[in-house]
Amino acid sequence: MTPTVVPTPSETCEVACVHPEAVALAQAAMPSTGALVRASSLLKAVADPTRLRLLSALASGELCVCDLSVLAGTSESAVSHQLRLLRDLSLVKGRKEGRVVYYRLDDAHVTHLIRDVIAHAHHTLTPELAPNAQAKL
Repeated sequence: MTPTVVPTPSETCEVACVHPEAVALAQAAMPSTGALVRASSLLKAVADPTRLRLLSALASGELCVCDLSVLAGTSESAVSHQLRLLRDLSLVKGRKEGRVVYYRLDDAHVTHLIRDVIAHAHHTLTPELAPNAQAKL
């Protein structure tokens, strides 16, 4: 059985009120249901530490599957599997040069997403958890 969480006064309004103008502005800016579902899928993909490591590595530039395997500390097969998922979500693009496949982030939006989420993670880490919090992305 899931416990019931009783909100404290700091988590909820102490009086019931609605601000129609603020609600209307927020509703007008709300993305479509399709965009929210797609964005949720993208964030789920990025939520995996191995995939985030791959994306973070690709934020520095194009890398082949072998390079990514070394950086991720996993097999080329496992990296290829993760890259396939990332490619299907339009987060990465691949190109073949001879027998080598090189990957890069799909576009600037992905680059900003990865850099921003890593920067935010560094920003919110407590000092005891982040000995290298100032490291480059």
